[in-house]
Amino acid sequence: MMKNADKARQLVLAVTSGEPSGVGPELCVRLAERQFPAHLVVIGDIDLIEERMERAGKALVVRPWKPGMATETGVFDVLHCPLIRPALAGAPDPRNAAYVLDVLDCALQGCMQGDFGGMVTAPVHKGVICDAGIPFSGHTEYLAAKTGAMPVVMMLVGGGMRVALATTHLPLIDVAKALTRERLARTLEILHHDLIASFGLARPRILVAGFNPHAGEGGYMGREEIDVIAPVLERLRAGGMNLTGPLPADTLFVSNRLREADAVLAMYHDQGLPVLKHASFGSGVNVTLGLPIVRTSVDHGTALDLAGTGKADPGSLFAAVELAIDMANARRRSA
Repeated sequence: MMKNADKARQLVLAVTSGEPSGVGPELCVRLAERQFPAHLVVIGDIDLIEERMERAGKALVVRPWKPGMATETGVFDVLHCPLIRPALAGAPDPRNAAYVLDVLDCALQGCMQGDFGGMVTAPVHKGVICDAGIPFSGHTEYLAAKTGAMPVVMMLVGGGMRVALATTHLPLIDVAKALTRERLARTLEILHHDLIASFGLARPRILVAGFNPHAGEGGYMGREEIDVIAPVLERLRAGGMNLTGPLPADTLFVSNRLREADAVLAMYHDQGLPVLKHASFGSGVNVTLGLPIVRTSVDHGTALDLAGTGKADPGSLFAAVELAIDMANARRRSA
């Protein structure tokens, strides 16, 4: 059980600054525009953050943060992680790829040892990291591998929806092979568990999409619903889960169905996320379920064309911080 003193202690969240030539550092600076019920610590190169702070016209002192430091009015806390090469807005350098991953590792280490109650991630550029010779498919897979939490589940929150994915960053040609009974069952178990533990839902209601058009039309348009999805849902319902499906994806996202659900499970990335992003782009949040820590992220990329212009919208980062606070507090209450 968590001690009362631990519950009363102020929540500290790590915010990673992401690709240094993208919009991440300047979006992090804009966190100073709001008051959040948590102590936010940005992780990145302190000189870069100071430069973006000055460019944004923020009259705050940038302070090197160490564990145990309390918040101070007019102070912006940064856990320093040094760049490898100078960062030019809009022009990413693969030589800084290791820096980007060092920032993530620093946040993760702080979460695992209890310095942070969760982490919020600004966007990274997958292509730039891969160009440096480092295989990287995304935050979700990277954090899962680092924590040994395999598998994990990617879920986006926004527009009044929670949409989780049974498969994530796979070429479409590989999705059917990856969609096994074991994988689907584990995904639903993680989704169900975290909706209870991190979102406070006593008995989550989950809508499950089919894989094929019209959910397979009884096998005439594919057998994944018959051979994989339906048997898994039947077994998990017998264990007490509230699951509806498999449903045709083209009619799953209508308002009368969504009103009766707490989350949707889509079978692949572009089946579920276009609908959610249409409803919430710029204010949506990416959540990784199944990790031993709280992790949320923005719903957009590095926006290299906007970097350094001051025009990037911080709405998704604000929403990611707010959701991370809610999730971390839910976990603290249930501990």
